[in-house]
Amino acid sequence: MKKNILLLVLFFFLFQQCDSKPVIPAEEEKPTESVVPDDSDEPGDTDESDDTGDAEEPEVPGVWASASEINARLGRGINIGNTYEADQSWQSPFDPADLKRIADLGFTHVRLPIRWERGDRSLATAPYTITPAFLQVIQAAVDEALEQKLHIILNMHHHDALMANPTGEKARFLSQWEQIADHFKAYPDSLLFEILNEPHDQLTPALWNDYLSDALQVIRESNPKRCVLIGTAEWGGVGGLPALQIPDDPQLILTLHYYNPHTFTHQGASWSEGSDAWLGTQWRDTQFERQAVEQDFKAALRLSEEKQLPIHIGEFGAYSRADLDSRVRWTRFLARWFEQQDFSWAYWEWNSGFGIYNPQSGQYEERLVDALTTDPMAEPYEPDYVNLYSSNFANGQSDGWYLTNNDASAASTMAVANNKLTVTVTKPGMEDWHIQLMKTGMHIENGKSYRVAFNASSPDSDNRNIR
Repeated sequence: MKKNILLLVLFFFLFQQCDSKPVIPAEEEKPTESVVPDDSDEPGDTDESDDTGDAEEPEVPGVWASASEINARLGRGINIGNTYEADQSWQSPFDPADLKRIADLGFTHVRLPIRWERGDRSLATAPYTITPAFLQVIQAAVDEALEQKLHIILNMHHHDALMANPTGEKARFLSQWEQIADHFKAYPDSLLFEILNEPHDQLTPALWNDYLSDALQVIRESNPKRCVLIGTAEWGGVGGLPALQIPDDPQLILTLHYYNPHTFTHQGASWSEGSDAWLGTQWRDTQFERQAVEQDFKAALRLSEEKQLPIHIGEFGAYSRADLDSRVRWTRFLARWFEQQDFSWAYWEWNSGFGIYNPQSGQYEERLVDALTTDPMAEPYEPDYVNLYSSNFANGQSDGWYLTNNDASAASTMAVANNKLTVTVTKPGMEDWHIQLMKTGMHIENGKSYRVAFNASSPDSDNRNIR
């Protein structure tokens, strides 16, 4: 049996931050959301329809820009969240005037998440028809965005039935994209399609590669040159990149979502189990925190360079129960850092729990707006640290580190030589914790902040040393 070798070259550092204790903010009231009543579950009888009239189709440009050019034009954007992707119980009404507000703030595109499979919007059985009334509602939003000189991304959001039963729902998924693509085929290249938001559950990475390819083929039948965004399985983050197969198509943009560290961005979020325990988590904008972001995107940057594949950050944001100072620091750093990498981005979101605009008061969260649009990159915060421990493998000893294999599916060994600690993994186990490298005897104090840092490398399939 061929062995998988994992080489870890470790230099451990443990620091205790001495300047201040975390501050737990007072609990903020969750922003209220307007509720759209459920008058009917029958397609064609939808409360979302309005008298939009027959909007004229814009002229198709004679020359279509490349994916890289379009991604550069996307620039800074924002999600119109909790609107067309929401259930009727928590849906906020769409206000066309928001698109002018967004453009006036300096944003250059919007991402419009849409739940197409809702019972009042499309048929659940063949021929899976999307109601003409709902298509007109979305068309009106697209037309208004283009009128405001905004690019707009239409996506397919949630689709819970597809996530739970991919095989049974595939025909519906492809039919919906056939209808959407055909309806908007005459629109200019400032309209983009995103195939599916955050594939997960039973829509595994392997299945997603097939469904992605099939949906792209359906779109190309009516939109041969339109720019299409593709994301990763396993919830759309950077962790899904290794399993993603990129179709051979020059008009693709890779879209990724970023909410790290999750305990900061989702503290106090009612839909995230156990998140109240995270309240008070801060983001200080230290060099260590910045390095964690940079490390998270190393694989994406490598892939982008190798494939000449532009990158769009389709979602990033910190929930309103985090302290505002930390939200501003996190948002500002990410927005500026994404731009340094030539990523386009869309903040999550406009006017709900993560939002920058309060539709009830008509007021902006000015500091977040500035963090997204005008603030320059700040210098990293430098707290005072006391160095508590640095590893020393020079004498050939393990310096108190030991290795455990915690399941029959795991097998690994440890050795120390040349001032390096090497772990060789022959059976990786079924869970992350099945193999653990540990050290005891380090004492920590309640109320202090600690940082553990290490350097590690491992050969990839081409025997390149990946750090």
